[in-house]
Amino acid sequence: MENIAHAGQTLEEHLWGVAELAKTHAEKICMGNYGELLGLLHDFGKYSSAFQKYIKDAIRKDDPRFNPDEDEDFEDPKGKKGKIDHSTAGAQFLVRNNSSSSAHKLLGQFLSLCLVSHHSGIINCLTTDNSGTWDYYSKRLSKDDNKTYFEECAGNADKQLLKRVNDILTGTSFTKPFENMCREILRSSPEKNPFSTVAQFQFGLLVRFLFSALIDADRQDTADSEKPKNVQHRQQGIYRTWDILIERLENKYRTFETKNHVDKIRKDVAEHCLRAAKRPGGLFTLTVPTGGGKTLASLRFSLHHAKEHSMDRIIYVIPFTTIIDQNAQDVREIFEPKEYPEDAGKIILEHHSNIGADVQSWKEKLLTENWDAPVVFTTMVQFLETVFGAGTRGARRMHQLAKAVIIFDEIQTLPIKCVHMFNNAINFLVNQCGSTVVLCTATQPLLGSVDEKKGALKLTEENELMPDVDKLCADLKRVHVHDCRKSVGWSYPEIAALAIEQLKKDGSCLVVVNTKKAARLIFEEVQSADFETFHLSTGMCPAHRKRTLKAIHQKLADKEPVLCISTQLIEAGVNIDFRSVIRMLAGLDSITQAAGRCNRHGSPELGNVFIVNPAEEKLELLKDIAVGKEKSNRVLDDYRDEPSKYDSDVIGPKMLEWYYQNYFYDRKDAMDYPVDVSRNDTLLNLLSSNSSAVSEYGRVQKILPEIFLRQPFMTAAKLFKSIDAPTRSVLVCYGDEGKELVNQLCATFEVDKQYGLIKKAQQYSVNLFPYEFEKLAKQNALHQVQEDTEIFYLDDRYYSETFGISMEPINKEVFLNA
Repeated sequence: MENIAHAGQTLEEHLWGVAELAKTHAEKICMGNYGELLGLLHDFGKYSSAFQKYIKDAIRKDDPRFNPDEDEDFEDPKGKKGKIDHSTAGAQFLVRNNSSSSAHKLLGQFLSLCLVSHHSGIINCLTTDNSGTWDYYSKRLSKDDNKTYFEECAGNADKQLLKRVNDILTGTSFTKPFENMCREILRSSPEKNPFSTVAQFQFGLLVRFLFSALIDADRQDTADSEKPKNVQHRQQGIYRTWDILIERLENKYRTFETKNHVDKIRKDVAEHCLRAAKRPGGLFTLTVPTGGGKTLASLRFSLHHAKEHSMDRIIYVIPFTTIIDQNAQDVREIFEPKEYPEDAGKIILEHHSNIGADVQSWKEKLLTENWDAPVVFTTMVQFLETVFGAGTRGARRMHQLAKAVIIFDEIQTLPIKCVHMFNNAINFLVNQCGSTVVLCTATQPLLGSVDEKKGALKLTEENELMPDVDKLCADLKRVHVHDCRKSVGWSYPEIAALAIEQLKKDGSCLVVVNTKKAARLIFEEVQSADFETFHLSTGMCPAHRKRTLKAIHQKLADKEPVLCISTQLIEAGVNIDFRSVIRMLAGLDSITQAAGRCNRHGSPELGNVFIVNPAEEKLELLKDIAVGKEKSNRVLDDYRDEPSKYDSDVIGPKMLEWYYQNYFYDRKDAMDYPVDVSRNDTLLNLLSSNSSAVSEYGRVQKILPEIFLRQPFMTAAKLFKSIDAPTRSVLVCYGDEGKELVNQLCATFEVDKQYGLIKKAQQYSVNLFPYEFEKLAKQNALHQVQEDTEIFYLDDRYYSETFGISMEPINKEVFLNA
């Protein structure tokens, strides 16, 4: 009787199919044989009679023609799913049939880890619990035969499959790619020690890469056997050629006019990126002041570089979901023009965590699962989840980061706690996976200057794509920065008065603050003035913010008086041009970004930017802003004493470098992601040497662990959160369309229709912190659109036409202190 993998596919078909796909994925780092071996052995345990009985009973039970009373051998499979171990036997087979040389043993742990983990996420190797510290990996590999069915599976396995496995294991060059990789990791690590933090962290990333190759192959082969129509819709890396996409972008550049000196500078930036595309792959920076056109210029570099070096894809990583929609749409209009309808949805892939992100059309889900598209727009959250997150969903995509051009927009927004982990991951992708990485910003953080023993970026020689950043900043100088700090600080009425004064003088003024409360208080102060005032914050849904920004743009274009009070959201990805800006004291990088909204298009008369320090401000929950504010105070004091030392430019390159030196030094202990205050442990340590557990194991066992990889991978992955407080999205009934969308979602049950509605509804969603969600839930202000979904909508009494979400019901348009 034939062995079954799952309904509609034999075990041999599945193992050979997964092996072929996994080999292709792993070949990106010259480890195709390892991918093939993982594919052939991952479901080796399904050769047991216990599993075959379970799967065949499950298939028969689902057959409407089957009568269980007529088959005395039938056993109800209910409750048995996942209970029969079918992943350990393959790992045991690999380890027991592998050579005893040190290289074979070491490689055996890497590969067997992938095999035993392919349903759960990578398991712990050395782990600590209430009863002590244990070598969980060795315990798993020595699991009793009566639980893994190893001997039975070895006897039942397909002979041709066993021959191929043996041929790979006994090949004379079997360990060579692995040894080469290990040597390269050691060569590039600062301590040249295989048990050092950087080396062990990168060995862990190699495990995750091979794991990704297997997981993606397994999930894809299984899905395609269950739904054969999937195959024709997968792109499988066969995309429009880079030449075609380059032609479409260059055609767009030909439409740009050079109206002023800023347009000329933007053109020069794009030309430098074009010429730099011919450089060898590596790790680059693109430092361009705000408004210098770096988004399209970096895309130009990426396309030409991808063609030059035969890269697989371009991945654009954006810091916030609030700007991904617009950026992706701008690029989609270039690469998926209406005259080529066959390209719709096949060039640009958006992947983020907005509301309903898991509810997708099945075609889009196919591509999103493993980033199967030539140009991917995603968020920093999704990128970090891919390289560090728990489970298998994010890890599945990691192999797509190889042979890719990866652009990080606004890199200064990287969470400080992730610095060393991020640096190690980027070094691995560039040095071991053949990728090119570009860090884009107007304010480059000093990621190459942190503690190299924990992980510092290894920037390519001549890493900057722009030949003279100092000259570029001088040429793009469009504002005069006024340091208006005073010892007693500014009250909110005083800030409001300054805003009104500048509005009357310059015709438009933007006030950027650190908290939503500050935005509301200042807005209250200026409301009595005889001109229209606008408010912007993340408490407003995207549609609300877009409508507000559209109104602001129109008034600016019509030269009408415009005053806007906004939180930091306006500092990234918003193309807007005020004559004056007031920035509440924060990090110098934020001040610089705010200044980029002033005289953006380069009027000959300089704009004015005012730095004010509020008399009172609660930043206990905003540690990054609080520290940035403190360090800005220091460097601004230094500037006052000797402006010439910083080229007399408050927000110039020398000042920003001095600011980051102060900021990074103060936050150096937070960069390795602290997770256990009592043990003084960090995620960086857990994912590398795991020193605390190793020491405890040695103390109790009187011997160090025999295994090479000692990381508690699963524990670390579960501890990892790319943002401190995961937010939850809720729908709001903003405007007629928002109300109609919520009504339709409540009444629609067809998945395809739900998908279309939810895509629209992303424009009518707001992210809430857990405490905000709970407070509103207790007031019965949140309602599920349907019982079986986790999509909620907000009672419209809790949404202000001015401020967005309120924690208390609103009866009229007044400011609520709550």
